[in-house]
Amino acid sequence: MDTELVVGFLPLVDACLPILAREHGFAEDEGISIRLVRDVSWATVLDRLLYGHSDAAHLVAPLAIATTLGRGRPAQPLSVPFVLGLNGNAITMRPDLADRVCPHGPLEGRLGDPAAVGAALRGAVDEALARGRPLRFGVVHRYSSHNYMLRYWLAACGIRPDRDVEITTVPPPFCADALEAGEVDAICVGEPWNSVAVERGAGRIVLATAQIWRRGVEKVLALREPVMVKKRESVQRLIRAMCRAGRHFVDPANWEVNAAILARPEYLDGDAVLIRRAISDRLLLARGGEVVPYPDFMFQYREAANFPWVSQAEWLYTQMVRWDGPGFDPADAARAARVFRPDVYRSALVGTGEPLPGASSKVEGSLSQKTSVGTQQGTMTLESNRFFDERVFDPADLAGYLAALDRG
Repeated sequence: MDTELVVGFLPLVDACLPILAREHGFAEDEGISIRLVRDVSWATVLDRLLYGHSDAAHLVAPLAIATTLGRGRPAQPLSVPFVLGLNGNAITMRPDLADRVCPHGPLEGRLGDPAAVGAALRGAVDEALARGRPLRFGVVHRYSSHNYMLRYWLAACGIRPDRDVEITTVPPPFCADALEAGEVDAICVGEPWNSVAVERGAGRIVLATAQIWRRGVEKVLALREPVMVKKRESVQRLIRAMCRAGRHFVDPANWEVNAAILARPEYLDGDAVLIRRAISDRLLLARGGEVVPYPDFMFQYREAANFPWVSQAEWLYTQMVRWDGPGFDPADAARAARVFRPDVYRSALVGTGEPLPGASSKVEGSLSQKTSVGTQQGTMTLESNRFFDERVFDPADLAGYLAALDRG
């Protein structure tokens, strides 16, 4: 068995689980070693993975599906046996725009309301169009949850992406720079880059993407399918090590030490204070303001957060169709669904006591406050995973869901 796994990552807080699995010896306990390779953009992380320079990657979830379907490059099937986290992103606007669309947030120590901010943003969008310079939003990749969550929110608020506003790609480490330079009017990015923009006075955090989709899938561990087959035993060991890292990560007693580890030059090369805020679900919304709590801003472990629900992949596929075309294809939908591998997750964790859902899909956007799902150990309670507009995604009817959406 090849016991070394090379894992590519970007300098983001949600790269924490493979990093901490290595640093705390959880991987070693499982009989594997992790070699971590830092990159600067999702494109380079993906290139390194596809050309065999890495075995696995910290990756934005939609990019694994797009790569499998051949969107933008020759198709290569990827496998996702583990979700690295839910939520964890924010929408940060230049201060004058933020003050217009969300005037009372910082004074009251809270984030904006998605519907109210969207309604106020429409006026600013119309004025920018009249001036001949549409508002520009920066997202980290075309095939990113950031892009699809931003588009979902804008469209639900009556703002047409690509017609009323521009959406451009900015790698995460440069998002604060782009906002400060005036190249974009807002960014949707993971931590610590929203907080970096706030500390510089270049932006103000207006919304968390968890307000748009309460339990939105974010980063995943992705491998080429042949590597998944060849190194399955080592991957299963890695999954167990990362679950231990997840338990360690969410324990308040460990926040200080984990922030210090992630801040190291070889990882995020950042400010441990900003990183600790994200870990502890606390945000500084505007420079000079108060740090405010936002529970579950990052969601790395509870409620089987790491389980690769097939319904999450299917929702991402519907957004790909919605915004990129060419139309719903049942064969592509089936290929997209197969990217997420709950079977590998279960086989890695059987007998460990980790909750293992019996089903592989669930209704996304459930409006109930709590839902019970069956597991191999009994039942598990999931909190609400609602969308802000209260739409519900039923994975049994992808075509019907798409037909009901406004495509802008």
